[in-house]
Amino acid sequence: MTGTEIAASVLLLGGALLAVLAGVGMVRLPDVGSRLQAATKLQVIGLVVLAAGAALLVPVSEVLKLALVVLFQLATAPVLAQLVAREAHRAGVGKPLVRDELRNGEGPGAPPPR
Repeated sequence: MTGTEIAASVLLLGGALLAVLAGVGMVRLPDVGSRLQAATKLQVIGLVVLAAGAALLVPVSEVLKLALVVLFQLATAPVLAQLVAREAHRAGVGKPLVRDELRNGEGPGAPPPR
């Protein structure tokens, strides 16, 4: 095994471990906010590490495709997490917040008062 193959193997195993931890977090963590942390942060970091490991093994022409996958995931995961959190809040799931800007349509993006 060459040094590149060893580095790729370590990155691939590390990314797989992070993906498994994200899945375990989705099942085991108690509330929506904690589950969103596992679903977004661990999963995205795991994907980045996996893509880095794969990029070491594939031809240069394929690395651009891996980079596009990572960029798409980095762009969409926070948006999805924000939408899920907002809908969970509106549905009354989870603990109440100290300052609730979404209650009664007061927060950013709320329609102007009539």
